[in-house]
Amino acid sequence: MSEQRIPIPEPSERARQEAQRRLDGLVKPLGALGRLEELAAWLSAAQDSVPPREFGDVRVVVFAGDHGVAERAAVSAYPREITAAMVRVFRSGGSGVGVLAAQAGARVRVLDIAVDGELDLPAEVVRHKIRRGSGSIDIADALTAEEAERAFAAGRAVADEEIDSGADLLIPGDMGIGNTTVAAALVAAALGLPAEDVVGSGTGVDDAGRARKVEVVRAALERAGHRAAAPLDLLTALGSACAAATAGFLVQAAARRVPVLLDGVFSGAAALVARELAPGAERWWLAGHRSTEPAQSFALKALGLEPILDLGLRLGEGSGAVQAVAVLRSARAVLAEMSSLADLDLS
Repeated sequence: MSEQRIPIPEPSERARQEAQRRLDGLVKPLGALGRLEELAAWLSAAQDSVPPREFGDVRVVVFAGDHGVAERAAVSAYPREITAAMVRVFRSGGSGVGVLAAQAGARVRVLDIAVDGELDLPAEVVRHKIRRGSGSIDIADALTAEEAERAFAAGRAVADEEIDSGADLLIPGDMGIGNTTVAAALVAAALGLPAEDVVGSGTGVDDAGRARKVEVVRAALERAGHRAAAPLDLLTALGSACAAATAGFLVQAAARRVPVLLDGVFSGAAALVARELAPGAERWWLAGHRSTEPAQSFALKALGLEPILDLGLRLGEGSGAVQAVAVLRSARAVLAEMSSLADLDLS
């Protein structure tokens, strides 16, 4: 499978340095606002603007799909049918991310990329569908090579759709029973880690359930062999259509100079693969929150990203990242609205 690297522009170093000088001159001790100052400078570099512009159009895109491993190996506390049911809940606005996005002034879009069923939903939800479910990664490839390429291209097209219609901050969400198993396998393969180190409790499985997940991931890694060296081959062997679409979404956002807030372990795993296809894309991403899944911590460390929030969340959907939007808005306000030391009247 051909894997031409995708060129990614650099954020503005000039704007970052100008923002830092401005931060240092505000009415506060140097560095007193901690991470907010770092984020403010990052936003200035991403937007090439000091102060950064307000986020007026935040979008969450939830990539939904099923995984054969969830049906075959009982790696989740919930049945596969939950995925299709949740797609309808996203549409109604009653999902966790729907409620939290409303608080942040963000919009949520859900896409059926690989749900194992034919959903009676509007064309805008299903038009990027690649297949029904994916192969059980412990015994078979998740996708064909052609499906992996189409899913990656679909993710890029979705990013273009969102950006062309006005999005200025993107959040990738995920929905799929078995997602954390697939994400753990991707992270383990990409970073050369053993299954035991990366597998967590996911939806809340007990010790026996986690042990099953470890065995599934171990078997998947052994079956895939050394295919992690090629990113699209890795998605074909151990990923899913929604993982490939998420990777494409992340790459295209960076190529279009639009900031991204990563969510939990699934988007972190996709980001590892995306960076291999588009080196430097990680400069356009922030980690919205730290999930409870160990694979996410390994992925973020490899990407050089530090989570903004740590609330012990493990829902997925984009629900953790969307809560970090308020922090980014606060960071922007610091640069835009605080007075400078030069303006103080010391008489």
